[in-house]
Amino acid sequence: MASSCRFKRKDVQSHPVPVHRLGRGTSGLLLCAKTKVAKVRLASYFAEGAINAAKKRDKSEFSEERKISKFYRALVTGILDDDEVVVTQPIGLVHYPGVAEGLYAACSSGKPAMSKVCVLERLAHQNHTLVQVEIHSGRPHQIRIHLAYIGHPLVDDPLYGIGGHPNFVEPESTGTDSSFASDGGYERPLQPVPGDCGYHLHAHWLVLCHPTTNKMVKITAPLPQILQTREERRAAAEQTGG
Repeated sequence: MASSCRFKRKDVQSHPVPVHRLGRGTSGLLLCAKTKVAKVRLASYFAEGAINAAKKRDKSEFSEERKISKFYRALVTGILDDDEVVVTQPIGLVHYPGVAEGLYAACSSGKPAMSKVCVLERLAHQNHTLVQVEIHSGRPHQIRIHLAYIGHPLVDDPLYGIGGHPNFVEPESTGTDSSFASDGGYERPLQPVPGDCGYHLHAHWLVLCHPTTNKMVKITAPLPQILQTREERRAAAEQTGG
């Protein structure tokens, strides 16, 4: 028993370690591992999703059982005609003035990426659509790029326009380091809150196979009000007595 306890203490990391990343302007869930074993297994789940995305091109393949599934909420420009769209556009680095490393964008020579976009609500009076996005892979700025690629970029996205390519920004505004590229083309706020960088993208919920118990677990992050459907806002108001 004592040796088992010592082993467990050795395995526990000094602090939880993220096993994926969120864009600096994206709010919501960030999955962290408390042990080395959990870190390795969770990282393998994400890697598995990227490998599978390279093999799949049919939207029916989203229904298969996976060890981790990630779902985001987003507010996009325009009204989507289809209730469901699967995007398989590769993503890679492209040349961009003032950014030596280049920026990630829709790129035929890039790495495979796969996103499933489902319409939740069409806001005709605003010419916006509220969507849920499920991703197989996790390429940098994947959701922003894929939504822009299909002609519906995130509302007020400062960088990605229709087609999934970066809009031109004056070179002096990009700075001299790589933060402009890694942060998706906006100035870092001092005390960021959802929507600070102009767009609204939220890591809403995920389902995963627990790395030690092998049980399926669902984790949810509360939605900002602007990303709630009318029904969700109504239910929230009833709960608070509003």
